[in-house]
Amino acid sequence: MTTSRTARPFGRTLCAMITPFTEEGALDREGARRLAAWLVAEGCDGLVLSGTTGESPTTTDAEKAELIRAVREAVGDRVSLVAGVGSADTRHTVELALAAEKAGADGVLVVTPYYSRPPQEAVEAHFRAVADASGLPVMLYDIPGRTGTRIEPETIIRLAGHPRIVAVKDCSYDFLGTQKVLARTDLAYYAGCDEHVLALYAVGAAGCVSTVANAVPAEIAAILDAFDAGDTARATELQLRATPLIEAMMGAGLPGTVTAKALLGRLGRPAGPVRAPLLPAGREAADGLLAHYEALTAL
Repeated sequence: MTTSRTARPFGRTLCAMITPFTEEGALDREGARRLAAWLVAEGCDGLVLSGTTGESPTTTDAEKAELIRAVREAVGDRVSLVAGVGSADTRHTVELALAAEKAGADGVLVVTPYYSRPPQEAVEAHFRAVADASGLPVMLYDIPGRTGTRIEPETIIRLAGHPRIVAVKDCSYDFLGTQKVLARTDLAYYAGCDEHVLALYAVGAAGCVSTVANAVPAEIAAILDAFDAGDTARATELQLRATPLIEAMMGAGLPGTVTAKALLGRLGRPAGPVRAPLLPAGREAADGLLAHYEALTAL
C-alpha cells in the first residue's frame, strides 16, 4: 500500500477558488483568469473550481463549464483543475462530470448527495455511478455539516477499490475515522478545513484544499513546505500564526465564500459580490479580516 502523500493525484496545495462575479452578478471570466494565475504564481499547484467556496449551488451548469475553460486558458497545464460536480441528483451529477471532462478538468470533486439523506448503500452507489460515467479521477467530498450525511469510513474504504476514486476532501471532523481510512487504503486525503492542514498532513495526507488560500496562498503552502523540509517546529509555528485569519474566515459565523470575497475585495483582487441567498460581509467584519490578513503577512 502506498501512502496518500506519495500519490498526490491533484497536487499538494490546492485552493478552493472563489468564483469571481461582475458587479452585476455575472460570471467574471477575466477576473477568474487573473485570480487563478495569481494563485498559481503564489504557490498553489491545484485549483478546485465550483466547490462550496465557488458558490456551486448558485452557478449554472453553463457557468461551471465556462469557468473551467477560462481558468484553463490562464494556467495551462501547469496545475491540476478539479471541478466540483456534486448535486443532490445522481443523474445531474453524472451530467456535470461529463461536462467538466469535456471542458478540460483533470478531476472531479463529488459531494455526498444532500437533503435527501440517503443511507450508506445509496451513497456508495451514487459515487460509483459518477466514477463509472467519465474517465476523470474522482475526489470524494465528505462534509456532513453541509450535506447532512457522512461518507462513513467503511464506505470510503470500499469505494477505494474503484480505479477512478483516488482522493478525499476531508471536512468530516472525524480525525479517528480519517486515520482508519489512511491506514487501510492508498487514497490521497486532502484537508478541507484550514485548521487541520498541518495535523492531517502529519499523519499522511497528500495536502489541502484551502479556502483561506484565496487570500494567502503562499502562507498556506509554507506550512507544508516546512513540514516537507523536516522542520516540524517551523510548520507548527506557521500553522499557529495563520490561526487568527483562519478563525476569522472560517469560524466567525460567516461562510468562507463570504469572508474570502470580502477580503479579496479589500485587497483589490477579483471577487465581486456573492449570490443570494448569501449576503456580503458587513464593514466591521471586512475590517477585521483585513486586520488579520495584515498581521499575518507582516510577519
